[in-house]
Amino acid sequence: MPSIPIIMPQLGESIAEATIISFLVQVGDQVDGDQDLIEVETNKATMNVTSPCRGRLARFSVELNESYPVGAVLGSVEATSEDAVRAGFDTAVLAKQPEAAGGDGNGVSATPARRTVEPTIRGLPVPAHVAGASYMSPRLKARMAELGLHAADLAGIAGSGAGGRVTIQDFEHFITSIEKHKHSPASSMRIAVADAMRRSWTRPIATVGLPICLDALFAHRKASNPKPGPALYALRALAMALAENSAPAGRLIGKKIVHPSSIDLGFAVEAEDGVFVPVIRQADQKSLKDLLPRYNELIELCHQRKLPVEATGGSIGIVTNFGTFGLMWATPIPLPEQTLVVGVGAARKVPAWDETQGQFMPVIEANFTLSFDHRFLDGGAAGRLLSRIAALLGRPEQL
Repeated sequence: MPSIPIIMPQLGESIAEATIISFLVQVGDQVDGDQDLIEVETNKATMNVTSPCRGRLARFSVELNESYPVGAVLGSVEATSEDAVRAGFDTAVLAKQPEAAGGDGNGVSATPARRTVEPTIRGLPVPAHVAGASYMSPRLKARMAELGLHAADLAGIAGSGAGGRVTIQDFEHFITSIEKHKHSPASSMRIAVADAMRRSWTRPIATVGLPICLDALFAHRKASNPKPGPALYALRALAMALAENSAPAGRLIGKKIVHPSSIDLGFAVEAEDGVFVPVIRQADQKSLKDLLPRYNELIELCHQRKLPVEATGGSIGIVTNFGTFGLMWATPIPLPEQTLVVGVGAARKVPAWDETQGQFMPVIEANFTLSFDHRFLDGGAAGRLLSRIAALLGRPEQL
């Protein structure tokens, strides 16, 4: 009787392997075509592997709680020639492949020959040592928890397991190898920033950008005493835009949208080993001139590392001036408690068409970016918010 192999199917677009969690039938049972035989678990869901055709379950060649790659032989079904042909298998080819049910000794078999159906799996969609598989075994997770590590810490490991999976042996080799390198302790601030960014990156973050003419801003700044910095102009413009419509600064928590009760905005201040984010409360209630003393005071407190508790946390958005580093474009990430962050690029003189004079004229321009939680905010709403900020910056005397 033909022996038809039970093959681990492709269970999803990016699934490279699955773990056997239960057998749904017994060896020797009569099974129907497409009957559920094995329950498996991927990193995305629990699914069933079905019988390739009607017949008698001859054997299972896998073990519980072990992982097997797509294409591996999980067992075999003995079928009559008529049932095999009815299921689309070529019995003549099967007869020439006596080892088809047993594989090549490495857990991966040749694809069973089909008479009318072409195989759809040409290779794993997640090549080993390229993208890898995100599945981690319970043993590996426990070992990482013991050492206080996160999945992001394993990014530098090229997994040797199926589909690029990082095995416990890969992990222990990695831990041993890094002990041979020079170490320096990470500051508490560096660890806090790393944790915040790791939590932020669990959300889909998108960024839109817009070049904004700053001629009016710099003319206003030149005439002011004391002189606000570009980041404070951006913060005040963001506060006014959100005061008009605070919806973009809301947060999606479960199935509820949490709306802000106050326009409290933070701004990034670089420190030696991280970034401080002091917060200006009710930034929409004070003019640009009135905000400047508090803004400068908070910057000085950051440099002294004496930022008071009441000036931290609870902000609904951030402004960061990456232009101070000469950067024209960046994609900053909002903190976990926030939906958006506005970035200010380096100002530069560029040609712009002047309709009144019919020629190109030099203007000072900078790229502004808006990075946001794409679960809650869409590109259109983000673009409208950024355009409103641009319009407000074009009339700095009203800030």
